[in-house]
Amino acid sequence: MHRTLAVALLLGGLSLAQHAAPAPADWEGQIIYQVMPDRYVNGDPGNDGGANPGDPQARHGGDLRGLDAHLQDVQDLGATTVWITPVSRQVPDVNGMAPYHGYWPQDFRSVDPHLGTLQDFRNLTAHAHRLGLNVMLDQVINHSGYGADAVSAHPDWFHTPADCQRAAGTQKDTDCPLSGLPDLNQTVPAVRDLLFGNADFWRTQGVDAYRYDAVKHVDQAFLKALVTRDRAAGTFTLGESFGADADTVRQGQELGLSSLFEFSLQAALRQGIMGGGSLNGVRSVLVQDARIPHPGLTANFLDNHDLPRFANGTLFEDQGQARTRYALRALMTLKGIPVLWQGTEIAQRGGADPDNRRDLPARNAWTPAQQDVYATARDAVHVRRASAALSRGDQTLLPVPDASADDLLVFTRHADGEKVLVAWNNARERRTYSLRTTLAARTLTASSFTDPGGKAQRAALSVSGGYLHLSLPPQDAAVFRLGE
Repeated sequence: MHRTLAVALLLGGLSLAQHAAPAPADWEGQIIYQVMPDRYVNGDPGNDGGANPGDPQARHGGDLRGLDAHLQDVQDLGATTVWITPVSRQVPDVNGMAPYHGYWPQDFRSVDPHLGTLQDFRNLTAHAHRLGLNVMLDQVINHSGYGADAVSAHPDWFHTPADCQRAAGTQKDTDCPLSGLPDLNQTVPAVRDLLFGNADFWRTQGVDAYRYDAVKHVDQAFLKALVTRDRAAGTFTLGESFGADADTVRQGQELGLSSLFEFSLQAALRQGIMGGGSLNGVRSVLVQDARIPHPGLTANFLDNHDLPRFANGTLFEDQGQARTRYALRALMTLKGIPVLWQGTEIAQRGGADPDNRRDLPARNAWTPAQQDVYATARDAVHVRRASAALSRGDQTLLPVPDASADDLLVFTRHADGEKVLVAWNNARERRTYSLRTTLAARTLTASSFTDPGGKAQRAALSVSGGYLHLSLPPQDAAVFRLGE
């Protein structure tokens, strides 16, 4: 259930211009936390009209004031950026389904009253900046909501059924409706001006970065112009192209997007770690990532609001929690920008939409097992942030024997005179591995990670006689600091 604030928010008047967000090229090292406000915290019961927390397709009452009051939680986890799903005014409910998620826009430049006011949003961005957090806002650029006023007021703004029928190949992605939503035609000057203006407007409200929804469904010449304007304004851009692999990320960065989500890595992590399969899929994706111009900006994630929960990939809840702890550690060792969807830090479960968008439980309702997952998540985030090598270092895969390839992934990260060795053990029991190496002789008896309760993770590394020996706990990832 949502937590309701008992007191009014005490908000300062810091100017939005006083926060200096990193330049788009400097986002390597960021850690993003995704929030869907309606499913986060209820900070203002006065805007709850029509809310029904028992209905997964209804509004649940979460809002901007609730998120504002709990930004400290995002900071405590160690995230550096909060990504907020769309906050714009939405169309009315459709066939009993509320647009609580924000992806059925009516008015792109006003806040949906169920989430609060524009002043609430300004207060939130100012507060985030005081805490040192960047704000990433989700932007819809492909469509309007079902039955939006613009459809009748400006029919020339939208693709027609005839446009879709004429389209061939990938042109169908841009000229045909996505889920039946009115499809904006970005080649129309008025539409381009509208969408350019939306980006400019929200920048003035304190937004530091944009997550652009469904980028493969919009005109690519328009998209290039949009992100070129964003880059000139110092705005980081993260594109969502469902199913994207390394080549899709490469193409997006070459077009001008700062980053894209790599869905192929998510699928490999889900199959290998949560599914108890082979790590060869992850290894293959990491090899392919060499094609990406700026791999340190690729967005890596375990799940999101469009996918079943990562922890839902196993029948037993305790197994899902244990493997989520492993996956969180693994995610924080990889080159790229880690993205955490609210609830993943406690291994929240849920199937396909809308079950994957359950309310985030209040902290005082977390079970001991959820608290342990959170402790692991927080520790992994802070280990990453404390390490230049993990945050932004080069990544070099090390060869492993064929007999161990399903269960062992080893790589080094290096930056600013710091070198770490990362090892993932996918086996269901503790394993000792021996690999040929040119590393200098040494012995390390503990990983950089700490288990819940404050004990060092029981992992060990030693190098002698030209061999690297690793003793690793079952289904876990470890980090060893090697120095230079």
